[in-house]
Amino acid sequence: MEFDEKIHTHLMSVWRESKSFFGVGGKEGMLLLTDNHFIFLKRTERMKKWWGAATKRQVVTLIQNKNTMTDKIDGYEEKDLQVDLEEVKSKHISKITFDNILEIGEEEKTWGSVLSIKAIEDGKEKKYDFSIVQDWVKYPIKDPTKYLNVDWKPCIEFIKSRQRVTK
Repeated sequence: MEFDEKIHTHLMSVWRESKSFFGVGGKEGMLLLTDNHFIFLKRTERMKKWWGAATKRQVVTLIQNKNTMTDKIDGYEEKDLQVDLEEVKSKHISKITFDNILEIGEEEKTWGSVLSIKAIEDGKEKKYDFSIVQDWVKYPIKDPTKYLNVDWKPCIEFIKSRQRVTK
């Protein structure tokens, strides 16, 4: 992240599914859009203190207004993101510059809304689906049980407006 980059949206309780051949299961984390980056960051120990209450407020907000271009949550600022990026192992972070996003789109499923991206990450082409989760089952392993229907268009438009390289 560049020193003067600002967070433009911050979404929590996001479920990321890898669409690779060997991709198994998914990961829970935060999705952030900054001036130049699409960042998915797996939930950390540091976040556990405020995660539950903040995700409940987010669910209420997204049910009332489906717009995914949200403000920062509970004072989570650029300095917090910088700390998390430094503390989390690189395998738990997807940090993609907007210019490395080859395709981006949304799809409405009967169970919720999906943001799909195909991007170059670490020199390889990767595909991911992102959904916002409303409810989880915690046993035997944590897994989403209920997803939200949201509007991903504002995020897609924001990314496309910031891309310098397009097809």
